[in-house]
Amino acid sequence: MIITLTPAFMQSGLVVPSGKKREEFCDSVCRGLLVEVRSTAHSVPTWYFRFKRDGKTAYDRLGSINDLTLTQARKQAALLKAEHAGEARQVPEVKVAQGEITLDAFMRDHYMPHAKNQKRSWLRDDQLYRIRIEPKFGHLPLKSISRHEVQKFHNELSKEGLSPASADHHVKLMRRVLNVAIQWDMLEKNVLKNIPLLMVDNQVENYLKEDQLTRFVEVLRTDANRPVCHILMYLFSTGARLNEALQAKWSQVDIPNGVWRIPASNSKSKRTRAVPLNDSALWVLEQAKLQGDFDFIFANPATGKPFVTITRVWYRIRKQVGVSNLRIHDLRHSFASLLVSNGRTLFEVQQILGHSDAKMTLRYSHLSPKALQAAASSASVFMPKVTSTVLPPTPKEAAPSQPLASTEPEKEMPSAMILAFSRAA
Repeated sequence: MIITLTPAFMQSGLVVPSGKKREEFCDSVCRGLLVEVRSTAHSVPTWYFRFKRDGKTAYDRLGSINDLTLTQARKQAALLKAEHAGEARQVPEVKVAQGEITLDAFMRDHYMPHAKNQKRSWLRDDQLYRIRIEPKFGHLPLKSISRHEVQKFHNELSKEGLSPASADHHVKLMRRVLNVAIQWDMLEKNVLKNIPLLMVDNQVENYLKEDQLTRFVEVLRTDANRPVCHILMYLFSTGARLNEALQAKWSQVDIPNGVWRIPASNSKSKRTRAVPLNDSALWVLEQAKLQGDFDFIFANPATGKPFVTITRVWYRIRKQVGVSNLRIHDLRHSFASLLVSNGRTLFEVQQILGHSDAKMTLRYSHLSPKALQAAASSASVFMPKVTSTVLPPTPKEAAPSQPLASTEPEKEMPSAMILAFSRAA
């Protein structure tokens, strides 16, 4: 019997018709998913996924209705459907000589399924391949891809107007694909090993200057879109990435101890990390709580779910500030620059930002000339040490930051505001 399964039906509709020993209720929403009900006493309805294997009907048992809810059963069935669909597309394995498989076949049947499980950016790989690499090299066997032709292709991309970094991404992908083919004994050598790239410094870091910072705070204080302003304030108070903030839940925040734990599923490094919350961040959380009782901290008040994008509001806000080239991610850089400029060590910055590699943090080393000068002066041997060496101010000596005045319905902000990072530092 084909029916749209619902929680209500699962509670009262799983009844075997009179005169029958068993009945299958097939879900019309998820094809292949069914729940089998037997008329025997004490039997428990069981979830199955039905599919075709070698032209014959086969069943995968998922579990009883006590083990899986309707939603969980549908998710498992969807995963099995994708898995069996991949198996159905596979042809009987034929041993192919190394390098004989075409790039297109390798990408479709080997690399992309692997990338989907291993890379968060697999969609970018698929895009780079489909748009420019496939038309040029897709028909060629792996062993027929030459270094010279790839370098010509690289130069052509630059002439098309692609940025040096974008042109490099295409070559890097091809090099990575051939490396994977070697790992799986499908290719003997990688002709693109050590292939020259354009080697441009495309690391863009924008920092808010003092006057821009004052204007930025003023705009966030007065703008009517409070939910998005709270997101931006939180990013600037924690140094977090946008997606980490958008996916943040109240269950991840330990307000008494001032800690926000980002799960591995939301972290770029795929590792759980703890972010210290300074007074500014705690104040923003207090204001966000007033927007409504949702699971997500910065939920869209209209839906209760995370914002899909805040780009339009961001463009409007940065236009008011007068910083047209500032990106949302630059708030993370500005947060780090404030830490370093106030005398915090690069190790502390690394831990707060969650950098897995200290090299990522070294980019901020040039932002602390006074601290470095003080460190160098400590090794002075030919001249007496200057007692008036400028040192980073202590929290008590630090100049008080301009408080972020509140507007209704926001509460009055404490003395620490969005520019004070005492607890985080």
